[in-house]
Amino acid sequence: MSLLLLPPDGGQVGGQCGRRGTSWQFLHIHGLRARGLVPPGRTLLFHAIRKVSLRSPDRQQAGDTLRPPRVRLRSLAGAGTLVSALLIALTAAPGASGAPTAPVTHEAESAAMSRGAAESNHAGFTGSGFVNYDNISGSYVEWTVNAAQAGTAALGLRYANGTTSNRPMTITVNGTAVASNKAFNGTGSWTSWSTTSLSAALRAGANTIRATATTAGGGPNVDHLTVDAGTTPPVPGTTPVGINGRLTVCGTKLCNQYGKPVQLRGMSTHGTQWYAQCLTGGSLDALAKDWNADVLRVSTYVQEDGYESDPQKFTDLAHSLIEQATARGMYVIVDWHMLDPGDPNYNLARAKTFFSAIAARHKAKDNIFYEIANEPSGVSWAQVKSYAEQIIPVIRNTDPDAPVLVGTRAWSSFGVSEGADESEVVDHQVNASNIMYTFHFYAYSHREEYLDTLSRAADRIPVFVTEFGTQNYAGEGANDFAMTQKYLDLMAAKKISWTNWNFSDDNRSGAVFKPGTCAGNGPWAGTGSLKPAGVWIRDRIRTADAFPTG
Repeated sequence: MSLLLLPPDGGQVGGQCGRRGTSWQFLHIHGLRARGLVPPGRTLLFHAIRKVSLRSPDRQQAGDTLRPPRVRLRSLAGAGTLVSALLIALTAAPGASGAPTAPVTHEAESAAMSRGAAESNHAGFTGSGFVNYDNISGSYVEWTVNAAQAGTAALGLRYANGTTSNRPMTITVNGTAVASNKAFNGTGSWTSWSTTSLSAALRAGANTIRATATTAGGGPNVDHLTVDAGTTPPVPGTTPVGINGRLTVCGTKLCNQYGKPVQLRGMSTHGTQWYAQCLTGGSLDALAKDWNADVLRVSTYVQEDGYESDPQKFTDLAHSLIEQATARGMYVIVDWHMLDPGDPNYNLARAKTFFSAIAARHKAKDNIFYEIANEPSGVSWAQVKSYAEQIIPVIRNTDPDAPVLVGTRAWSSFGVSEGADESEVVDHQVNASNIMYTFHFYAYSHREEYLDTLSRAADRIPVFVTEFGTQNYAGEGANDFAMTQKYLDLMAAKKISWTNWNFSDDNRSGAVFKPGTCAGNGPWAGTGSLKPAGVWIRDRIRTADAFPTG
């Protein structure tokens, strides 16, 4: 393949790279090719020390740079996609047949309301109409919902907002706010309906669910509320969490409630701002019951139209996915997915706010991991360590028992991608207990040097591989299953837990589902909707070792 080499001074030369310590990085960017910036058959080679996540071609901005060792690009088809409704399973008794029950729709025009009116002058509603809130703070609609037994439910509010302004509402369940000032942004017109979602704990019997406008503009037009009754709950003691209970770090291993080392295997979501439509009740039922996954990593991007653009929305979305995984008996990694800037201290205040909210809601759960910095880059280990020693106490003040996962520098490579090795972490460990250090690899690009580093590190410190792929560092291109198997064999031998990137239908080879699967709502189970990497990794998750209990 011909190469285009762009050195720091802007000149053009030919060459190759790949050895540790060099700063030249190969980068295959089909998005730039689509814009006519790269001729067919040519690859850009950039001098780039820091790693950023490129926007899709229509969103690229001045100042964007390309990054080693891996680029995470959103699907071109998914650019600008709004976060879709999540179906969160209600842990309730199944119907008489034992089959899954359908979500129940509660029309707004039949509910109790204050300072609003039932109307039908805008097309597209269900039932006989919708509620038009008065333009005043405090106007509300309230439903009475019956639940067969206590559990977590998915609530979906269908609404239209023909203005260009957000009309936020606070959602309360039995008088307690479960989403404060939740955004209800413009939908384009009063006849364009959208659904926003959240999860909430319902008690057995009657529950009141109220949506209250919090600004003088009032609420949007509300069509209905859906409550997802989900699927039959798992049999107690048969799920990963049911068997292992709360996990703790013991020496260099992750141990279950019996003090036995365990290895978790599972999947990471893609960015929830782009691929929430891949995270439905059906898809996560398949992950838990067809794939037999132990753990779900929930990736909340900080930048790139993620958390910083709407903290409450993305905190609520993380809450929902945590509840959904919990209902299925899986462990959950709450991933603070920082990429650019590479210094995690840039987002320190945001991280404190986010993790405070997550810990406050989920502190009583036995299945939570806090991953506090996805992939630091371009900073020293001392800076990453300082960040960790400021964030961990924030979590521990509320949730003293859950394991914390600390990202390592150079995109969680123990420094290898920036010319270092694991010794800097081993010799200068974070001043905290019950923590593990993260390592990421992409097998086509990251060869024996990375594998050897992981092996040495795991003998000295607790390691969790929270992200890896069978492809190149961009999560695309050909699969190298042979090299990946070397990693998996090592991780099995040393009880290193892992999650694979990623559980979406992004067009790249690293996403497990074929494009269009999520928009079509499956099929989720089996292998018919999976790309080759999906088929391969599903098989490895399904054949996990039995958990020791005695």
